[in-house]
Amino acid sequence: MTFTVAIAGRPNVGKSTLFNRLVGKRLALVDDQPGVTRDRRPGAARIGDIKFTVIDTAGLEEAADTSLEGRMRDQTEQAIVEADVTLFLIDARAGVTPLDKSFATMLRRAGKPVILVANKVEGRKGDDGYYEAYSMGFGEPVPISAEHGEGMVDLRDALVEAVGEDIAFGNVTAPSMQVEEEEFDAPFNPEEFEADDDDELEPEYDNTRPLKICIVGRPNAGKSTMINQMLGEDRMLTGPEAGITRDSISVDWEWQGRSIKLFDTAGMRRKARVQEKLEKLSVADALRAIQYAEIVIIVFDATIPFEKQDLHIVDLIAREGRAPVIAFNKWDLVEDKQKVLKDLHEKTERLLPQIRGVQTVTLSGQTGKGLDRLMEAVIATDKVWNKRVSTSRLNRWLDEVQAYHPPPAVSGRRIRFKYITQAKSRPPTFVAQCTRPEGLPASYERYLLNDLRNTFELPGVPLRMFLRKTDNPYGNRKRNTSK
Repeated sequence: MTFTVAIAGRPNVGKSTLFNRLVGKRLALVDDQPGVTRDRRPGAARIGDIKFTVIDTAGLEEAADTSLEGRMRDQTEQAIVEADVTLFLIDARAGVTPLDKSFATMLRRAGKPVILVANKVEGRKGDDGYYEAYSMGFGEPVPISAEHGEGMVDLRDALVEAVGEDIAFGNVTAPSMQVEEEEFDAPFNPEEFEADDDDELEPEYDNTRPLKICIVGRPNAGKSTMINQMLGEDRMLTGPEAGITRDSISVDWEWQGRSIKLFDTAGMRRKARVQEKLEKLSVADALRAIQYAEIVIIVFDATIPFEKQDLHIVDLIAREGRAPVIAFNKWDLVEDKQKVLKDLHEKTERLLPQIRGVQTVTLSGQTGKGLDRLMEAVIATDKVWNKRVSTSRLNRWLDEVQAYHPPPAVSGRRIRFKYITQAKSRPPTFVAQCTRPEGLPASYERYLLNDLRNTFELPGVPLRMFLRKTDNPYGNRKRNTSK
């Protein structure tokens, strides 16, 4: 990207709708309710032949600095400071309001180029507001309809004029934040896999690969506070109110030279309690972030851990095949730490058998104590999640495990395993050939996975096994009936 654009304006003027239009996908939550966006959210944008980074922001409101609205305004002001140019949106159908005029004064003080954008002009409904916008003193307003995509050519021309052609077309890079486009792995289809008998290579872990980490948990578990401690700045909106975060926000970070992309997500409550449309959108956004992440840090409140929703979240992540790490946050509030720690370890082993051996860390997101240990656990888990085991080692193991504990007989005929190989990593996924796979009891499959986990040191990540039927080499031969 060549330059950065912040979208600012009072609540419900269409900032997130314009953001989604510019990035070409529905990244930001959009609803008729004002004040949906709270944090600042960057995205890779494009209009015609120019590319840039766009930042969606919270609606500007006049409020006390310590209030939620005041803290949201601080986030918006920081986005304006980071940007090369600000798109100041007004609702042309509502006309210029006193709040618009108040924030116009704030934008002038920022000293950055401002493009006044009159939104919602479709169908000539906003003509009066458009002409009234000239009185704001930012020159000719750009009339658009973010919802219908009208006026994008005029907006493109205004951006080129504001930043200059060299910067707009990439001849000179503006000194602003950069956001890379996401690249995600395609889902594995076991039917497309072909085993390789000669695969003896177990590749080393790539510790230079950028890492995508998603932070999830119940509302008010301290996720955003923890991320702010990691970054060393108040990047995420925080406070005592539950459910502050709504969008899944991604930020770039570096830990010990390793590039990290952190995803903060909305708190996830039990489905029965999620009634409002906006909260449903927030939860859906969090689920998408989990699907695209590699490591998922599940934040538990150490003062009230292992609530039913905590267990649901862990199970969801295991079914998605992501690599989990459990962070027991607010450890500074725990009094009898030794007793509580023993109880946490016992409950982790008992209540989370699907990710046996999962890495757990106690920490304080408020003070930052324990964050280095958390990242060490993340890297250790990622190594296991990416681990590959050679086919020869797997088949030696299969022979030994069958000799020690043979598969059961079904209808008087014993099931025999012929071959096993690792189809993929992330998560470790195995394909085994056996006779009559449909008859193999689930208990024996669990036995194989648990022994795989122990033998090849695969703790704390989901393991998958696909069973295939062994082809009968004589099945297609015709019987010889001649005498």
